Amino acid sequence: MNQRERGYFQVKERHTDLSSLEEALGYRFRSRALLVHALTHSSYANEHKKEGAEHNERLEFLGDAILEMCSSDYLYHRYPEKNEGELSKLRASLVCEPTLALCARDFNLMPYLRLGKGEDMAGGRTRDSIVSDAVESVIAAIYLDGGYEPARQFILEHILNDIDSKKLYVDSKSLLQEKAQAAGQTVMYRVIDEKGPDHDKWFTVEVLVGGTVCAAGDGHTKKSAEQNAAFRALRAEKD
Repeated sequence: MNQRERGYFQVKERHTDLSSLEEALGYRFRSRALLVHALTHSSYANEHKKEGAEHNERLEFLGDAILEMCSSDYLYHRYPEKNEGELSKLRASLVCEPTLALCARDFNLMPYLRLGKGEDMAGGRTRDSIVSDAVESVIAAIYLDGGYEPARQFILEHILNDIDSKKLYVDSKSLLQEKAQAAGQTVMYRVIDEKGPDHDKWFTVEVLVGGTVCAAGDGHTKKSAEQNAAFRALRAEKD
């Protein structure tokens, strides 16, 4: 089972060796301070005001715009047969929170995030909103450090790769529901395991189609565990 199919990483400690992260990103920063800035969540900045720590929200704003531009250009040229509505829907599925967090797990961004103690203890490293914002911030940091072309290459290699699987992942629950309804069957999810304290739960969920267990998935929330279970069920059908 690969990292994507495994679901969320249960990240227990922060990594500080940024050269390893740069290697995973495929980009070496001239100003590593930009990378540090991109990894800094507001909770960390608030706890380290005296040290002058800055959060990554402005970088996130810039990275979001770069990502939209690059993905729009890529999809426009790759799918000349698709109309505006189809391209917009496809782009939305590729740059949404769950998909960006999925990409971040592929290059293992989460251990490098700088979070406040409370946010870290509450499982912030596995929260899609925080992780996806950091991905956009990293895009902006690469752009500011090296220009548009390195940022575009990063997006192509880490965000716009394996489009079919990413679209399947994002739409997994609805697609599974549609397939089951077409076959006159019902889909049901049930929690089979629950671990961890209230602030850092870990759920394992089974998905049943027509009363038969098809797959199991896990995640930091019940919703993410259900999504992972549905994704595995669909992948099992394809295989």
